Amino acid sequence: MRKSLLALLAIVILETSALAIEKIRIGVPELNAQFLPLALGEKRGFFREDGLQGEIIRINPTVALAALVSGELDYWTVIGNSVAAAIQGAPLRVLGCYVPGSPSALIVRPEFKSVPELRGKAIGLNTSGGALESTARLIFKHFGVDPDREIKFLPLGTNERRFSAMKQGLTAGTMGSPPLDFLGKKMGFVVLARAYELFSYPTSGVVASLKKIKEKPDEVRRVIKAGIKATRNIRQNREGTIQFMTEWSKIDKEMATATYENISKLFNDDGSVPEKGLLLVIDELKKLGKVEREISPNEVMDISILKDAQKELGMGR
Repeated sequence: MRKSLLALLAIVILETSALAIEKIRIGVPELNAQFLPLALGEKRGFFREDGLQGEIIRINPTVALAALVSGELDYWTVIGNSVAAAIQGAPLRVLGCYVPGSPSALIVRPEFKSVPELRGKAIGLNTSGGALESTARLIFKHFGVDPDREIKFLPLGTNERRFSAMKQGLTAGTMGSPPLDFLGKKMGFVVLARAYELFSYPTSGVVASLKKIKEKPDEVRRVIKAGIKATRNIRQNREGTIQFMTEWSKIDKEMATATYENISKLFNDDGSVPEKGLLLVIDELKKLGKVEREISPNEVMDISILKDAQKELGMGR
């Protein structure tokens, strides 16, 4: 009888625990390293520690923003297009940042030894007006090259097409995030510049709708916490992170290791949004969106819940 009661009690406890778990849907545009934190947070159990279960969904960025506003998606991980949408009036806010610098690199044919040598040349991109173009423009400006007058950006689509155009001499280079730099080097190309070494430009974090922020601030706090724990784990657990990357991104260990070495230093350990970098993002996206009015950081960002999460993790600010 006693054993039966204990077994019944265990079942009740397990069922109660299962019911207490809240399921959330988190969108990522690609299975790339800069979007690791929340996926890793689910894998390592950081969500479950706070009663959450995260479903990571690969989704088109445009579709993601609409799903975020409608409530079909709970959280999004891309800061750039979220800021662009908020500038245009979408009810979205950046809540935290895990990658305060862009992982994008300028990859070129080996005959080019410096960025100024690319004046008058074509650079292949995945699409026009996206994050890669914004980052590329900032890299060229950093080296005194006018991206409007001295560089021709060509939207060529996939990585394969962009590398093919470089091989054929149709373009001088392209932009891309790890592991694209690793693949480029294997093909004989070289990396001339890495954005994160030149300027702050927040790329990945947590984004949610104003409705979500208002109605479920406690859930938001727990999501932000899980991401902070994950970024710490990325730095502390090299081998474990590399193994997770091979599974998540479907790449071999050599590529995952090279990617880890390039990107591990990008992650912060407290979820902070660099205001200077955010202002740079806003400025670039205003230009691309032809928006002339002043945009304050508070129109695209809300870090009130982030501060609560940081305090809970012993980062009193």
